[in-house]
Amino acid sequence: MSVVVIIDDHPENARLAARLLKAKHEVHTAFSGEDGLALVFDLKPDLVLVDLGLPDVDGQTIIAMVRQNPLLNQTRIVAFTAYPEEVAAEIARVYKCDGVIHKPINTRNFPSQVAGFLPFVAPPVAQE
Repeated sequence: MSVVVIIDDHPENARLAARLLKAKHEVHTAFSGEDGLALVFDLKPDLVLVDLGLPDVDGQTIIAMVRQNPLLNQTRIVAFTAYPEEVAAEIARVYKCDGVIHKPINTRNFPSQVAGFLPFVAPPVAQE
């Protein structure tokens, strides 16, 4: 099961995203950049969904700090934002994000969007 950290200062956004993902992923949420960074450094997740417009530590700083930590080289980072598409795409490119998911999310395809950023893990083979 993949570990996903969602960092969003709007609790309703983070909770909705977590609810949509929890059936297939271990999901942790943080409502501030500082708390999110602590979770990321502690859990070393497979994926971080980070809001770019956080009030305390902005998303770009979080992305840069994660990218600088060699223990997090395998962690995928996706900008999770309501920024205009062009702005979000440029930030994602400059900060080396693995992609962008725009808010508001489409609840029907959000889980598959997220899954597209995670490496495929084959399900365990049943023992006979």
